[in-house]
Parts: sequence; structure tokens; C-alpha cells
Amino acid sequence: MPASLASEASLRTAVTPCSPGSCSDQGSGQESEDAVQVRLEYAPVSRILALLYGAACYVVFLATFLYAIGFVGNVIVPKTIDSATSTSPAMALLIDALLLAVFAIQHSVMARPAFKRWWTRLVPQAVERSTYVLYASLALILLFWQWRQLPGVLWQVEDAVALQVVWAIFALGWLLVLASTFFINHFDLFGVRQVYLNFKQKMDAPGEFKTTWLYRFVRHPIMLGFIIAFWATPRMTVGHLVFSVGTTVYILIALRFEEHDLSVQYGSVYDAYRKRVPMLLPRLKSQKE
Repeated sequence: MPASLASEASLRTAVTPCSPGSCSDQGSGQESEDAVQVRLEYAPVSRILALLYGAACYVVFLATFLYAIGFVGNVIVPKTIDSATSTSPAMALLIDALLLAVFAIQHSVMARPAFKRWWTRLVPQAVERSTYVLYASLALILLFWQWRQLPGVLWQVEDAVALQVVWAIFALGWLLVLASTFFINHFDLFGVRQVYLNFKQKMDAPGEFKTTWLYRFVRHPIMLGFIIAFWATPRMTVGHLVFSVGTTVYILIALRFEEHDLSVQYGSVYDAYRKRVPMLLPRLKSQKE
């Protein structure tokens, strides 16, 4: 589930080119860390490499996202959530739980503002978002590769009409995920916009808080889409249940941290939005703005 929420779409890169002699510490004759980062980001070769890196990270994300659909839906891809393995049930449960934990830790820790402040001392700010997307994709690839099947079927839909309905809901969930990224800023969310602006040597001001389309009805439609896609299956195995429960619990916990960050970033504007709009389940009657 690389990248997710509205606050993540508001990440901005705002750096200023150094003029000759302006990037050195007083009395030392050496460039500060921030000055070195600015100089590197605006060096022509560095800008091109950053752009290519950001594009490559986006391609990896896109391939991972498409594979995830097949993995969860048990269609097309060679390794799915219910692919047979020879691992014992106890070992399979342990491995699957660890894989989910790896993704959850990576996805949450790297999204925290404190980590970003430390991380951008090591990597150029222009590629920070792309690197986050890349690491999240690699964590998912590891999960796809090492996931173990757990035996047992909890339910299986046999009726032809009901089967079509379940598959339609499954497709709707994934469509909701993808569409919601465009309702905010898809290419900003996945780091492409940042490396492009860096390549063009353009500064970008911090984004204002916006609520468009589905964000007028629920605060986190991307996460709602994931939950729908993970639970809408015509054949619920024990392994699929472990995956669905684990990811749903993680989403509900992670949203609390994300909401805190949004409240800090946007203050009373987001607090009013949170009171007005539900987190995941839309209200039958909309409240007046």
C-alpha cells in the first residue's frame, strides 16, 4: 500500500540555489550540510539523475500496485495469497505476521515528520518522497515473495450472481484507491512531481489543505478502498483472513498517527474537517459546511 493520505500529497520541495560564496560557514571556508544539499540538487547531472531515479521509483510502485491486485485476488500473477507452500501452519503464521510487521514499520516510521527531518540530512529532499515510495514497494515485494499459505476455507461463494457481485466490489475497492490519489495529487503523492520541479529548478510553496470529490464524504477514501479490496473475496481462506485482519488493524492504527500529523500541519482547519467528515464510512446524511 505504497503512500496514502492527503497530508502526504501536500509534501513540497522548496530549495533556493546558492550564489557564489554564499554556501560556506563563517570562518570555516566549508559548506554547511544544507548548502551542500542545495548545491547538489541544482547541479545539472544531479537533477537529471534525481529525475530518472524518481521515474524509476514510480515504475516500481506501479508494477507493485498491479501485482498486489493479482496477489490479493488470486488472479493472473504466479504467486498469490493462497499459493501452496510446504511450510507448517505455525511457521506460516509466524512468517506472514513478520512480513506484515516489516511493511507496517517501514510504512509508518518513514512517514513520520521527525524521521523525514533526519532522513533528508542523508538524502536530497527532492528524492525523499521517491525513496519512501521505493522502500514501501520493496517491503511489499518481499511480502509477495515470502508469503506462506495457511490452509482452511472460511467461506466460498458459489452462486454465479453473487460471485459477480463480489468481484465487482473487489474491483471497486481498487478503483477507489487509484481514483482517490488523483483527487489529491497523484504524482506528488508518489514523488514524481518533486523530482520534476527539482529538474526544472522551480520552487514549490507549501500546499493548502483541500477537500475534493470523495474527500468531502470520507477523510481517507484511499484506505477505505484498500479495506474493501482486501475483504471482498469469493473465497476467504485462513491466510487471506490473516492478511485482511493484519492490514485493516494496521490501517486503523496508522490513521491515528496520520490524523495527528494533519492536525499539527493544518491546525483548526483540519480539526473542523475532522468533525464534519467521517474517517472511513460516509454518513447517510451530509452535514452542512
